[in-house]
Amino acid sequence: MKQILKRSVQTVFLCLAFPAALLAGFGRIRLVFEFFAQSYAFVPGLVGDYLRAAFYKLTLGNCPIDFRIQFGSFFAHPQAIVGRHVYIGAYCVLGLVEIGERTQIASAVQVLSGSHQHLRDLSGRIWDPGYRAFERVTIGADCWIGAAAIIMASIGDRSTIGAGSVVVRAIPGDSVAVGSPARVVSKADTSSIGPFDVPGSAGAHSADGEHPTDGGSDHG
Repeated sequence: MKQILKRSVQTVFLCLAFPAALLAGFGRIRLVFEFFAQSYAFVPGLVGDYLRAAFYKLTLGNCPIDFRIQFGSFFAHPQAIVGRHVYIGAYCVLGLVEIGERTQIASAVQVLSGSHQHLRDLSGRIWDPGYRAFERVTIGADCWIGAAAIIMASIGDRSTIGAGSVVVRAIPGDSVAVGSPARVVSKADTSSIGPFDVPGSAGAHSADGEHPTDGGSDHG
């Protein structure tokens, strides 16, 4: 019954988001996409969570309806890709990124579109301020990205990035990386297996046992 109710609510919000997605050419008209992405970022509460998920379902390169993106957060690139049951905390800015299934991103995280977006000429001046060299950054499945981290390079599956870390080089899977620049300090601990880790399980659960995409508590 709960699942039927949730799907009904999602359908309502898909209908509400459809006019904005249509005006944005379903992600193809960049300026209009950015306008609605930034506007919807500041719709509060569960209404905002459902509205943002519906809008990105209709406009991103690939995005399920079953993910959660909280207040103040938005995608800057319609070519972004999001996996199922992803959780994105408040006040995150996400560039040209691919996020794997069940990955959880805490508040105030920035995912840049690569680490060399601005070029300089031989004299050191910024070459054409309007020019951007974007690279896709991949964050694997089952990752945890701590609060206020800055991500400029790809991260392998099942890795943990400490709060405030700055990732400037690729981080391999099953790693724990911290610091600025982020360095691998240990392997991820997979010795304790719970429902989240069992193949074929229903998906991620927050500390209170509720799925992050189903209205669970904020993750900081």
